[in-house]
Amino acid sequence: MMHLLRKITPKKVIQLYHWVLALVSAVLYGMPSNDIFVIGVTGTNGKSSTTQFIANILTELGETVGYTSTAGFNIAGREIENRMKITMPGRFYLQKLLRQMVRTNCKYAVVETSSQGIDQYRHLGINYDIAVFTNLTPEHIEAHGGFDEYKKAKGKLFAHLTNRKKKKLNKKLVSKISVLNADDDNFKYFDGFNADSKLYFSWTGNKSDSRVVAKINSIDLSGATLLINGEKVKLKLVAKFQLQNILAAISTVVAMGFSLPEVLKAAEKIQPLPGRFELVDCGQPFSVIVDYAYEPVALSALYESAKLLKPKRVIGVHGSAGGGRDISRRYKIGRLAAQMEDVVIVTNEDPYDEDPRSIIEEVASGARDGGKLDGDDLFLVDDRQEAIELAISLAEKGDAVLLTGKGSEPVMAVARGKKITWSDHAAAKKALVKLGFK
Repeated sequence: MMHLLRKITPKKVIQLYHWVLALVSAVLYGMPSNDIFVIGVTGTNGKSSTTQFIANILTELGETVGYTSTAGFNIAGREIENRMKITMPGRFYLQKLLRQMVRTNCKYAVVETSSQGIDQYRHLGINYDIAVFTNLTPEHIEAHGGFDEYKKAKGKLFAHLTNRKKKKLNKKLVSKISVLNADDDNFKYFDGFNADSKLYFSWTGNKSDSRVVAKINSIDLSGATLLINGEKVKLKLVAKFQLQNILAAISTVVAMGFSLPEVLKAAEKIQPLPGRFELVDCGQPFSVIVDYAYEPVALSALYESAKLLKPKRVIGVHGSAGGGRDISRRYKIGRLAAQMEDVVIVTNEDPYDEDPRSIIEEVASGARDGGKLDGDDLFLVDDRQEAIELAISLAEKGDAVLLTGKGSEPVMAVARGKKITWSDHAAAKKALVKLGFK
């Protein structure tokens, strides 16, 4: 019924509805964002990781922090699962979380800010102090009506940043700051928005007062050593895409006024995030990696990082989300997997109200066109647990099994709005134990 109502209701009416809700919710909870330093993180890939890394670095620096992200919510160290399957929760819940952060004396709030959340004005009742841009690649194109519209949606955060009045915290006026990825093809667009100050991060160019530049010194399975503006830092992260995310986080905390040496010292203590190039180890002679990568660019980054393992073969488990979410990427995922993997297994991910088998077939069609043959090096398995068990049972010494698309998500979204408890990590562990590993 609700789906039908949304279809027949004029777009302007829906926008007005979202706009009113955003303002009412903020007022109802006493405009909490005016009482706390707020950092908004947007981009296509790495938003959740960057959000968590910023919060973790600030915590290591002795600050009390809260954050909201796809990966979960946190209020002064108290973890709350995000079972909503949504990056920015509903306005009332989001404002409630911000108010709880204020009540628990959080000094900082880090809010992962999505383009679809922005389109629904979920950012409107939030007075941001810093806006962070990670990157931009084609994603959510159907939802926004094209790449330019998608980019504009992201840009609204940076326009909103300076549209809101500067706040006073501890009797000091807080500046409006933007932190931008200078390497991204769309950097100039985001740099075009006003801010009191800007800090750029990059893997190229020369360091300066307004530019944080990183270089990989060495990287192996124990971690990576970087040079950041000439300062050496040893991180416990091995995936290159995670290094990009922590560079964004480091730059953000530096932009807030912390010194680079103290930020790097805090960053060295940061642990890898669950569901992001997460190794599942039960003593098996092959690697099993859980990663959130759910679209072609993120998958490409995963393959690049997986090279560190020097695998004999790569076995991948893939799916794609239903609910009308970027239908075009399904074929692309299958085609890319066929090119990069020795064995491709296609399964269920988050079908919502779509026919799960139809989604599987769309992904598989890309794999077939990439040269994979059903029953030989391409397998279609409806049940995700069975798919993971098949992948792990096929693995031999020195192989790498990649479980993609879910990461650390605690639920799977199925028909009629139902969300069932799920964990790729637990599923992999169950499969390994079944084979006699511990």
